[in-house]
Amino acid sequence: MSPGVHRILLAEDDRFLRKAAGGMLRKLGHTVITAEDGEEALRMARAELPELILLDLIMPKIQGFEVLRALKADPATRDIPVIILSNLGQDADRQTTLKAGAAGYLVKVNLSLTELGAAVDRAMGDKTA
Repeated sequence: MSPGVHRILLAEDDRFLRKAAGGMLRKLGHTVITAEDGEEALRMARAELPELILLDLIMPKIQGFEVLRALKADPATRDIPVIILSNLGQDADRQTTLKAGAAGYLVKVNLSLTELGAAVDRAMGDKTA
């Protein structure tokens, strides 16, 4: 795959945000696969092996915290960078996810689509550098 173009799993239960973020990432040239709940996110991550996962913490079926733990415990997915997207802005939530292996933590309420694109570029730059 050419530099700057990556397969990204966007796991977000908010339909509007999923469409807006997915559309922006596609305009940047990325291939985006989406999941609407934690169970689907885990299944898609294992089946598709994306290069990056954008993961909401509060989702139906399986919470993002549990999805992150399962991804990092699975040899097939443990090395995929995961950026948390959440409205939980507490430092304790951020620390919990970073200790569990998340590559980054973005608070959705303060996040623009441009900032999300920059965070994806940083995460993928670190991976391919």
